[in-house]
Order: sequence, then C-alpha cells, then structure tokens
Amino acid sequence: MNDIAAPFQPPKKRHRNLAQGLVEAITASIKGGELKPGDKLPTESVIMDLHGVSRTVVREAISHLQAAGLVQTKHGIGTFVLEPPSQPLRISADTVRTIGDVLAILELRISLETEAAWLAASRRSETQLAAMGEALAKILAGGSVEADVQFHLLIAQATGNRYFVDILAALGTHIIPRARANTAHLAQDDPAHYLERVNREHEDIFNAIKRQDAEAARAAMRTHLSNSRERLRKAQERASAA
Repeated sequence: MNDIAAPFQPPKKRHRNLAQGLVEAITASIKGGELKPGDKLPTESVIMDLHGVSRTVVREAISHLQAAGLVQTKHGIGTFVLEPPSQPLRISADTVRTIGDVLAILELRISLETEAAWLAASRRSETQLAAMGEALAKILAGGSVEADVQFHLLIAQATGNRYFVDILAALGTHIIPRARANTAHLAQDDPAHYLERVNREHEDIFNAIKRQDAEAARAAMRTHLSNSRERLRKAQERASAA
C-alpha cells in the first residue's frame, strides 16, 4: 500500500461546482493509474491547500467518491483507493421504460437495501453518518433526485461491503422511482404531500442508522421501499384499467 502525497492536479477554476471539480480530478487520477488500488489519499488539510478549497468541499467530494465505490474511508486511518469492479454492471436507461420495469427494480432494492440498512447501522462511522446527514439535508431542502441517489449509495458504502455499492451504482438514477416517472402524478397525490411522506421516510432511515439500531433501520428501509412499490403498483393498475 502506497501513501500518495498529491498525484492529481488541482481542478480548473472554470468548474462551476468546486466539489464536482475535485471529484473529477481525483477520479481522473484513479482511472489514469496515478492513484492505484490501496493508495492512500492525502489528508483533508493537504487537499485543501493543494486545491484551494474548503474542508466542506473536500468532504463532499470524498462522499461522492465513496458513493461511487472509488474510495473507502477507514475511520482514524485515512481514505484509500478501492479495486475497480472486475465486471462493471450497468443497466441501460433503454431497458427501464415502463412502470413495470421500475417495479421490478424496486423488488430488487427491497431485498438488497433492507440488509444494507441493517449493516450500515451496525458498521457506520461518524464520518459516514455525517455524509448521510448532508445528503438528507439536501433531500429535505429540495427533494432532488441526485441527493436521493447519494443518500442510498452512502448507506450502501457504510456497510463496508463494496458489492452493495457496485450494484446500486450500476442502477444509477433508476433506483429512484421519481427519476423515471412523475410518481406523485401517477399516484394521484398532491406533490407536496408526496414529498413530505418520502422525506419523513428518509428521516426515519437516517435516525435509525444514527442510533445504530439495526433492526429499526432495516424496518424503516423496508417501509420506504415498500411504500414506493405500493404507490407505483396502484398507478400501474389505474393505467391498465384506463
């Protein structure tokens, strides 16, 4: 294992988002072979000085890299580059066309993410919890699909099992039903009420993981995903009857 001082170049100032620019710079170094599996990233302070960014920007970038399965943070030790998946799995947007397709993905997620939530509650670090909290705050502030995806990927990363991350990353935005369909409209629900319920479900998951209550985290995740499935199932039935 090598401890790499600073092999990647600072992101250009033209990047509209400093965190995204930092993610792109580190990702390019990993894919280009400058950073190899097992290499340790520089400390937050070194990255801050090198790139001229704040600690918040560095932590947001690291959380994105963790969610993408590129790095893993070991509490009290540092952040390390992970081995790339041997056979990257990807689900094309072209294959997710109907409500039935989204329902099929939800069935997969229920079996996968309920266990991921249990493991995350048991194994998460304070750093990982903080990253989940930041993603949750973004969800509550605007309900963005990107923040929703990140929240679920961070839970997968907190399991300590990279294969949970690999599978969810392969699904991409397909893991969020409203990224593929106007769920509130299909369910004939008021958008504000719909988002309020979804936000509360995310809060329940986060709070259980924060308490390190593994069974409650599993139950909260199952409730969240099952509710999503039920909303879409009813929408599918109405569409079929029309």
